[in-house]
Amino acid sequence: MNFNELNLMPSLLKAIEEEGYRTPTPIQEESIPIVLQGNDLLGCAQTGTGKTAAFALPIIQLLSANPQRGRNKKIRSLIVTPTRELAIQIDESFKVYGRHTGITSTVIFGGVTQLKQTQALQLGVDVLVATPGRLLDLMNQRFVSLRDVEIFVLDEADRMLDMGFIHDVKKLIVALPRKRQSLFFSATMPAEIVKLAATILHEPKKVEVTPESTTAETVIQYLYFVDKGNKMALLVDILQDKKIKTALVFTRTKHGADRVERMLNKKSIKAEAIHGDKAQNARQRALANFKARTTRILVATDIAARGIDIDDLTHVINYELPNVAETYVHRIGRTGRAGASGIALSFCDAIEKEYLRDIEKLISKKIPVVDTHDYPLIDHNPVKPEKQRQRHPRTERNPRQPASPNKKEGINKR
Repeated sequence: MNFNELNLMPSLLKAIEEEGYRTPTPIQEESIPIVLQGNDLLGCAQTGTGKTAAFALPIIQLLSANPQRGRNKKIRSLIVTPTRELAIQIDESFKVYGRHTGITSTVIFGGVTQLKQTQALQLGVDVLVATPGRLLDLMNQRFVSLRDVEIFVLDEADRMLDMGFIHDVKKLIVALPRKRQSLFFSATMPAEIVKLAATILHEPKKVEVTPESTTAETVIQYLYFVDKGNKMALLVDILQDKKIKTALVFTRTKHGADRVERMLNKKSIKAEAIHGDKAQNARQRALANFKARTTRILVATDIAARGIDIDDLTHVINYELPNVAETYVHRIGRTGRAGASGIALSFCDAIEKEYLRDIEKLISKKIPVVDTHDYPLIDHNPVKPEKQRQRHPRTERNPRQPASPNKKEGINKR
């Protein structure tokens, strides 16, 4: 199937062609006709499957059928998403796909001054993309009214749950018109998400393009067993391979991301970090540099990285395994997107073996082990994670905890 067979209007097909797209992804192929017919939709698909276009294209077409003229447009479609990066990405997609239609959009999110956002809202837009906190804030200030919303999208619902936004989402639902079309997307469907969907959707059509909590077949996965104190040396060794043009490196904590960034730059490997403590302009600058490949390595925490969409990103490296198995699926889903191939490398120390068991149980496969590197796991009896968390409840590790006695961190034994 190609996009011409989805009954999309010529102006959308023109924009799609200009972007070089020819064949819709499975989530797009199944979702677009459902949305165009005016049905509510429950979409379950992992990251990197093209969910944004699956709702953006039909929304633009539906709104174009009855366009608003002039200034002071009313908000007719609301897209709520958990992170700033993802919100910006979705807004960019609406602008790209709708550039020949006259449909306008803007994005609002926290962490920056609201002046430019409120000025854009006062000019009027058809589509508003927002994170929950800033949206509620501007609603309370009467800069945003949702009474004219015709199409509502809740994207990355499972991440909303993880980040504690569900109560904010429920407040937003109350402010929406009862008569509306609602689209609900989530990479996983735990019981809490299913319950939330039932309160939002009316007789929805369900699209599930991949089994729940599975990894994309296009991502090749490898595992390295290594002591915590030797992870930096191993990472530097791996990145000596010039074939790795860019890589997204994941840590569990903000402190860890900053630390990896500093160590890589000391080794003359250009790296930048993004996490929740970074200013929004610094995060956007780091992301722009990474996309332009002026920065080779982007080090990120899970919250900051959700929604990052990098064309041709070939490598994801789990410097630390996540302590929530589903997060592993989201992480490696940054590569191998939309049918492209990718490689995911994961470091596992003795403490993280518990996390590894959960991950392999979730994805129903054993991750192949690379045992030919110079830093094999030696310390098999570290402090258990439970005791470690009791001592340091705010982080996964103590920032002052010394490295493994086997080797000083960051020093290559050769």
